[in-house]
Amino acid sequence: MQCIAPLQFFKSNHRIFKSFHPPLNTKQENKDKFIGGRPTSQKWDSTDGVVGLQQGIPLASKTTVPLTQTSCIFLPAAGNRNDSSLNNAGSNGNYWSSSLNSSNTNNAWNLNFNSGNCNMNNNNRYNGQSVRAVCQSQHLSFASVFRLTRELLLADLYEAYYDARRHKRNKPYQKRFEANLDENLNELCDELFSRTYKPRPSTCFIITDPKKREVFAADFRDRIVHHLYYNYMHEMFERTFIHDTYSCIKKRGTHYGIGRLESHIRKESQGFTVPCYVMKMDIRGYFMHIDRHRLLGICNESIDKMAWHRVSKHRRERWFEVVDIDFVKYLTAEIVMLDPLVGCRVKGDLSDWDDLPHDKSLFHTPQGCGLPIGNLTSQLFSNVYLNVLDQFMKRELKCRHYGRYVDDFYVVGADRNWLLSIVPKVRRMLSQRLGLDFHDGKLEIVSVWHGVEFVGAYVKPFRRYASRSCVGRMRQKLKLLAQSVCEKWVNSLNSFCGVLSHGSNYRLRMRLFLDENPAFFRYGYFDAGIHKFLRF
Repeated sequence: MQCIAPLQFFKSNHRIFKSFHPPLNTKQENKDKFIGGRPTSQKWDSTDGVVGLQQGIPLASKTTVPLTQTSCIFLPAAGNRNDSSLNNAGSNGNYWSSSLNSSNTNNAWNLNFNSGNCNMNNNNRYNGQSVRAVCQSQHLSFASVFRLTRELLLADLYEAYYDARRHKRNKPYQKRFEANLDENLNELCDELFSRTYKPRPSTCFIITDPKKREVFAADFRDRIVHHLYYNYMHEMFERTFIHDTYSCIKKRGTHYGIGRLESHIRKESQGFTVPCYVMKMDIRGYFMHIDRHRLLGICNESIDKMAWHRVSKHRRERWFEVVDIDFVKYLTAEIVMLDPLVGCRVKGDLSDWDDLPHDKSLFHTPQGCGLPIGNLTSQLFSNVYLNVLDQFMKRELKCRHYGRYVDDFYVVGADRNWLLSIVPKVRRMLSQRLGLDFHDGKLEIVSVWHGVEFVGAYVKPFRRYASRSCVGRMRQKLKLLAQSVCEKWVNSLNSFCGVLSHGSNYRLRMRLFLDENPAFFRYGYFDAGIHKFLRF
């Protein structure tokens, strides 16, 4: 049991220590310092099966405030130690103050309590107290805890609906929901507020671009809930991530990840003056093997930890003052623990799954494992789950130059043997802590002079190019685009130009847009740098 000391309870120079050399003081002066010189409420109570004293935190008022109307700390009745024996555990509590007894410097003042009394006594200061106040508790009940009202929840649902319908205005399912928008959102609000919400069955289908994948698409009303949860939680979770987590985070996408890799290479190679290597690693069937029970535990642990942190350095509020922690924990459990296979509707032929590897399909995953690819929350939870790996790489293995995009991660180092030495540690950590398999077939160590492929780019010293796989997909799409109506050309061509403008790809742009596809010039032209397509 951990004992807690909020800052307003103990002054900075009156903290509790196990061994100390405190200043001289009288009993009354020490008691005034210990409780702030103001009356507080005390109650013998039990927390999580541990008996002890509920001590009210003094407020500015000179009157006694009941425990139900103020903050408090719980001091367990943990007894004390004399030599090697533990005395009075479960019946008495002993906590040092910061002051010596002025008449006997071998003794110091301490708070002593049991079920019937609470007094300031002095004891030999070489006696050991078995419990010390060290940090804030997550079990405290604060008057300022935020509680979500139905009106606020409904307003947040409207905002989440507008987020969910973006780029989906012409979809039939969106039009059906919007036809009775107020009624549907009020019904969903009632279910969420009463904690009776249950997700509806998903639709499963196969996509082939950019590669063959199995997708589970949630019902539209469930997508609204996903956006609601994302709006509540993404900033809190992202505060726990390292700087080199790139995927599905605002302003930290693929181009940011490529830039960070280039920065890591320049630093480790000292400006390309010494040999340097990049070790690329991968996880086998990542989304399909996420343990949902472990994920829920990691999410709740992160929420409990971050609830006490300030929202930002520019705001004084803490997260528990602006987010309903109980509600988001309930919603976390409903989303994470959903089995997407229950009642799912299969769209397409069953033969579409014939050449899909088993580790890429939820239909072949172990019980209780797998997140559906296609949900907004799955992208968020995937980062939360692998944040355990990120912290391990940075804090325990001390990898300075490390980065991760979804399940693809790398380490940059000048020592090839050191890079190889951490592979068994990473493999063991993934298996024991997360239940994931390290993909040995995708382990690769390359010299930075030969070039490194990462998230669609090929990084070489002082320059970058589009990767071969990225260029190959562009060629296929440009051929199909040239056969379609010209109204679709402008946005698509400008999208390709934008991607290729992030590297040394001028000659590639000339080949793709000018030499290989002259049909585009019948309806428009490219600017001088081939950065933009303009219609006549």
